[in-house]
Amino acid sequence: TAAHVVRRGATDYFALPEDLEVLRNALVVAVARRREALKRAQRQPEGDLQAFSSIVGASPALKAVLERAARILPHASATALIVGETGTGKELLARAIHDGGPRRGAAFVPVNCSALPRHLIESELFGHERGAFTDAHATKPGLFEVAHGGTLFLDEVGTLPIELQAKLLRVLEDHEIRRVGATKSRKVDVRILAASNENLSDAVKAGAFRQDLFFRLSVVKLALPPLRERGEDVVLVAKQLLHRLARHYGLPIPPLTAEAQHLLMAYSWPGNVRELKNGVERALLLSRPGELNLAELVPAPEPDVPAEAPLPFPAPLDTINGAAARAMVNLAQGNLSEAARRLQVSRTRLRRLLDLRERH
Repeated sequence: TAAHVVRRGATDYFALPEDLEVLRNALVVAVARRREALKRAQRQPEGDLQAFSSIVGASPALKAVLERAARILPHASATALIVGETGTGKELLARAIHDGGPRRGAAFVPVNCSALPRHLIESELFGHERGAFTDAHATKPGLFEVAHGGTLFLDEVGTLPIELQAKLLRVLEDHEIRRVGATKSRKVDVRILAASNENLSDAVKAGAFRQDLFFRLSVVKLALPPLRERGEDVVLVAKQLLHRLARHYGLPIPPLTAEAQHLLMAYSWPGNVRELKNGVERALLLSRPGELNLAELVPAPEPDVPAEAPLPFPAPLDTINGAAARAMVNLAQGNLSEAARRLQVSRTRLRRLLDLRERH
């Protein structure tokens, strides 16, 4: 049928006999579209990282991921699974893939699967008909329909209930959705990008995630490195955040001094870019104009008991506190005022703890 050949890639169809001029014009349009598609592909060759300019960093670990992601940019229907710790920028990468590909003019719809109420997940994703359930007073299209022609980003996809995973697999294979309460399916044209901060392979082994869906989602796997493995990228990202946040708050942009850069590089950033943003924003807001409050930039280290002098247990509480006080003084390079500030005690209390430590 005509509809069938259009779905298979035909640009138009005609009932014969047809005017030759009309046919000629249709061919001209089809050739022009084909040439434009080829030009777009040539502008984005494999390995071209221009589409990822919003992602700051120059480390080999990050560059390897972006080069891998660049290979799927021209392919509008290619699925990808983005994995990485919380705060590594999984949604930012998904958005860059969308914006750099042929679907850039359509919607990018992000959804955090873990934030959806369990009893509403199906309705949110697939939509519902009026009267499908209590409070369904009107027909509502789901997020798949909202993203039609564009990209649906499923963050924390591993939290989807197992029964919903079967429906998601069906959409990926048949490109059809059925609203809750509907009797007919609807065609959807959506690129699926998924993300997880957990190891979905382990979830598959535990029976919490469908193996067939895992294979379907992870046709291309993109593993974002944590900030601690990206070397000097932390300084580049901090500078970008500092400029952006200063403009947002209408503040002068303070310099990122060598001391500040050293602090940034020395910290492990377990919360990754999200934690870095929090630190930069806090330091900026609590600083005098044009300066950066270094004491607020990086969290104060948790005081440890030195490994070379383990305490016998059970030990008196004052002895333990004294060991923590001595460890903090060492971290503060002998500065008692700084150590007291970090421990949130007075200098008098700090000296008393140190004296007790020496006595024991």
